[in-house]
Amino acid sequence: MNGRKKVRLGDLLVEGKIISQEQLAVALDEQKRSGRKLGRILVENGVVQEDQVLDVLSRQLKIPYIDLKHYKFNPDVVKLLPEMLARRFRSIVLAKTPDGFLVGMADPTDIFAFDELSRALAGTVRQAVIRESDLLRTLDLVYRKTEVITEFAGELSTEMSAGEVDLRALLSDANVSDAPVVKLLQSLFEDAVQINASDIHIEPEEKLLRIRQRVDGELQEHVMEEPNIASALVSRLKLIAGLDISEKRLPQDGRFSIKAQTHNVDVRISTMPVQYGESVVMRLLDQTKGTYNLEELGMPDHLIKTFRKVISRPYGMVLVTGPTGSGKTTTLYAGLKLLNEPDTKIITVEDPVEYRLPRLNQVQVNPDIGLSFARVLRSALRHDPDIVFVGEIRDEETAEIAVRAALTGHLVLSTLHTNSAIATVNRMLDMKIPGYLLASALNAIVAQRLVRRVCESCAQNAQLTDELIQFVRHVGGEPASKAGFKKGAGCAHCNFSGFRGRLGVYELLELDRKMSAALGRGDTVEFGNLARSKPGFFTLEQAALQAAMKGITTIEEVLRISADLEGEIPEDMHTEADAASAGAP
Repeated sequence: MNGRKKVRLGDLLVEGKIISQEQLAVALDEQKRSGRKLGRILVENGVVQEDQVLDVLSRQLKIPYIDLKHYKFNPDVVKLLPEMLARRFRSIVLAKTPDGFLVGMADPTDIFAFDELSRALAGTVRQAVIRESDLLRTLDLVYRKTEVITEFAGELSTEMSAGEVDLRALLSDANVSDAPVVKLLQSLFEDAVQINASDIHIEPEEKLLRIRQRVDGELQEHVMEEPNIASALVSRLKLIAGLDISEKRLPQDGRFSIKAQTHNVDVRISTMPVQYGESVVMRLLDQTKGTYNLEELGMPDHLIKTFRKVISRPYGMVLVTGPTGSGKTTTLYAGLKLLNEPDTKIITVEDPVEYRLPRLNQVQVNPDIGLSFARVLRSALRHDPDIVFVGEIRDEETAEIAVRAALTGHLVLSTLHTNSAIATVNRMLDMKIPGYLLASALNAIVAQRLVRRVCESCAQNAQLTDELIQFVRHVGGEPASKAGFKKGAGCAHCNFSGFRGRLGVYELLELDRKMSAALGRGDTVEFGNLARSKPGFFTLEQAALQAAMKGITTIEEVLRISADLEGEIPEDMHTEADAASAGAP
């Protein structure tokens, strides 16, 4: 296709007998009213599948379809097209060739976009058709804000060094939207949202400022050689969060909301005095995404069925356990989303409130004024709730009130910091909860962890060493030769980490009569034996191994969970790829 002949997507779909002339007419009328793309209207209305549109465009226009999920692009080549044009024309430069450029377009029938791209690249453009949703994710990965952040940091450092700026006025004047410190923070948040970071760490050192972002559980580092800007950043953040900017000797905690691009983000901020100033950690909660469904979390179908059953009971207690950052609250909110009906009164007691759902009565505890979990929980029970969600059971008093609430006709959902479902019972008994009360109250326990997903774009087969094959057999997996273990080689899609995204792995223990009887007697050994022999019960190790054998995660992630539960990872347990890389110079 030379790009000069005007082609209409609707005509192509009609010619290909994908849609009828009547369906096209209806979509064109809607296009006139809304101004949206015709293809998007047809897909959203269920008239066609997106794959059908892409296939028709590829065949009729005689251009290739390229799956960006598996395309190993070069970020430097992509950036030959300015970000503004790439987003405006829904396009990406895939390759630079001797005779021009290969450009992926979500709508290759857009003649105006084709002409503008040819002009901007100053060369011959060959087209390929790509999926728009994959394109937008790829653009977010490539057009990071790191260069802009560095530029603003240098600008702020120059102004502060020159002494030409009134720092106090700069920090306090909310209207100075073009001030370097404001632009730097805005770029920092936008970059974090683009790469789906969960935390931002600001760490001042003697000769540099270190900014790190946690993505998929791992920290990515950006170093700035302007340590003098740290105080301006921290002070501005304190002002936004309503903290005391003059207090630099004590830790402070706060919260604020920002809008980064099209995302509304709640930010939990914590400051701490360190040797060269104040360290800041910000947890980002993207409210635009909303809460997840159980299927989106990675919970298998058979566990979803059981989990729905135990949280649908009119009373009793369901506990979700795991370390900090393992997604416990996210899982319980996915459950609350199912239970949130007009005829059900739900009260949550949290520190802090992480997700916001309509119809829920959400209370944030405040220990500074005596508003503890226990105190709020007592008051909540006088508000006639059907379901009470306790953000975390931290002490004996909260545990006792929660158990008694579960015994008096309420469904109580809560989290606890224990390693496994079976260990949760011991923790509750340690909190002085009598075994006979716990046995009557407890419906089920869910233990969970998050493992990193293998990047789909660079996944390759992983060969296991003999030691790892023995480990697989020990955990209870099928012979390694029948499994599809994968490992990411590293590419631009995953920031060369080999991983992209995370997946929840779960063990769900529903108590039966025998287990409740053993717990009522205080016989934790018998309780553990009954739990492990319960039909259909899978440990966290086994759940993670199942994901690894399907190529969703790596065997190293299984070993990490195993070490977390039982001890250190044996030194000789590595894949052959790891062994080879360890010996490389």
